[in-house]
Parts: sequence; structure tokens; C-alpha cells
Amino acid sequence: MTQTDPRWPGQTRYPDPAFEILDQSFVRYRLDAAAVERLYTGTRWGEGPVWVPAGRYLLWSDIPNNRVLRWHETNGSVDEFRRPSDFTNGATRDREGRVLWCEHLHRRVMRLEHDGSTTVLADSFNGKRLNAPNDIVVKSDGSIWFSDPTFGIRGFYEGEKAAPELPTYLYRIDGQTGELSVAADDIEGPNGLAFSPDEKLLYVAETGIAPRRMRVYELAADGRTLTKGRIFIACQQGERPDGFRVDVDGNLWCGWGMGEGLDGVRIYNPAGEAIGHIHLPERAANLCFGGRHRNRLFIAASTSLYAVYVNTQGALGG
Repeated sequence: MTQTDPRWPGQTRYPDPAFEILDQSFVRYRLDAAAVERLYTGTRWGEGPVWVPAGRYLLWSDIPNNRVLRWHETNGSVDEFRRPSDFTNGATRDREGRVLWCEHLHRRVMRLEHDGSTTVLADSFNGKRLNAPNDIVVKSDGSIWFSDPTFGIRGFYEGEKAAPELPTYLYRIDGQTGELSVAADDIEGPNGLAFSPDEKLLYVAETGIAPRRMRVYELAADGRTLTKGRIFIACQQGERPDGFRVDVDGNLWCGWGMGEGLDGVRIYNPAGEAIGHIHLPERAANLCFGGRHRNRLFIAASTSLYAVYVNTQGALGG
């Protein structure tokens, strides 16, 4: 597997200059003696990182190369976990530790069982095929929420070109019955999504419009119905949010781009104010928290996998 020195030219001092403080409240989240590391390079478009604590490894997708890679914490090696991966994109774990992922090729949501078998969780709605499930999260009640834009069927680079049969809905799979329902129908190209730590809010990246934006919804008392949807962050022209995760303080750590000065991770507080940025030499597509204490941020960028220890922890469910 292709690898490089985990550090790259320009990283020569602590605190790591890759961290930009946009608001003084972000200082507490930066560790002065921790730097961004490049763990691997050699992907065409890295996506969907998910930490698997039982095996002490990270999985992430290399969509155009039709494979899922695995980085081992114990020795830093990288191998292929699944190939072909059926153009897997976003992934997460449920509360039982099983890995769930979105597939572009078969246009479905899958689960890897503890015995190594796989289960199809959703591939159609009202008799029509899903578009290209993109990203996914799990709520504490076992319900599974995923976005279904058309990006994975628009060409032959990240899947197979096909005509969409459904609008770009945001879906919910009931954790008890497995019933698939539409959670939101007003998002143009839903992408990354994550719950607030108390699960009273659901954030969704809307990436089918320009400029892009981040939306937020409140959850009704039933814990399954989204209400009061509104714009949380109105992005500037050229800013491209993608996948993101939330920390225990409710901050959003967002894969960001695109272009010099924008590529990396943008951090927003619960009020929607940008408080920090981690600069990378390439666009960041998605990220997750991992490690023993969920305090290591893993970032799947265009061609590389990065990681950095931060002074917070990822909220459960991402």
C-alpha cells in the first residue's frame, strides 16, 4: 500500500500552525503538544471514516478505486478491508458496534453483522430504487438516519450512471421494525448529517445547491419527527461543507473546502459561529472521532488520511 512520512513539509513547531483560531473559545480544543499527522496517502477520493474500537482500527472509503481501506492503530499499517466495496461512501457504527455503510453501486444501506455476514437495511422506497445513499448516523433508540442524494449515480467515477427514481430525501429506518420513512423532503442534495449530543437537533449539510449551506432541525417529542427546519450556516460562494461530526460540547467539526485557505476542517459552535479551522493541503471530505477516548480526529481527505488529537471527545452515535 502507498504510504508516506506521516508529517509533511511545513509542520515544524508546536502548537501546530495548521490550527487557526477564529474565536478564542476554540483555544481550549487545541492541544499545544499535538500535531496533525498524515497517516496514509494514495486514495483518489477518501470518504466515510468510521472507528472500530473492538479491532482498534479505522475504516475509510476510496470510492473511485472501489475499495475500503483499514488503518491499524497498533502498528500504523494499512490494508484493504473490502474490495470491491460496491463504491461504499459514508459509514458509522450502531450501538451494538456493528458497522453500517452506504453503497452507491447497489444504491442501498448495509450492515456488517458480528459473524461477518451482511444485511440489507434499505434499497428502495415505495417500490422505487434509492438514489445513492451518501452518509449515515444512528440514534440512541436504534433508528438509522441517512441521506440519499444523486451524486453517486451522476457518472461512472463513484458508481454507475443511472437516472434517479426518487427525490433526494433524508430517510429514517426504525430501530425496532425496520420501517423506512422520509424524515425530510425539503433538502436539495442532503449529504453529511449528525445529531447534537442530547439528540434534540439534527444537522444536515445541503450540498445540492450553490452556495451550499448547513441546515438544522428540531426533533419532536416522539424522537422521530423533524420540525422547525432552518438554515444553520449559510456558506459563502466556494465554501463546500461535506461530512461532519459533533463533539460532546455540541461543536460541529466539518469537512471543508475547496481551495487554498479553505481546505481542511471548519469548526462551528452550537450558535453557528465559526470558531476554528484546521488547514490541510487538500480538501477534507469527511471525518470522525476515534481512539480509546474518542479524542482523536480522523480526517478523510481527497488523497490522504489525517489524524490529530484534540481536547474534546466525539459525541456518541457518529
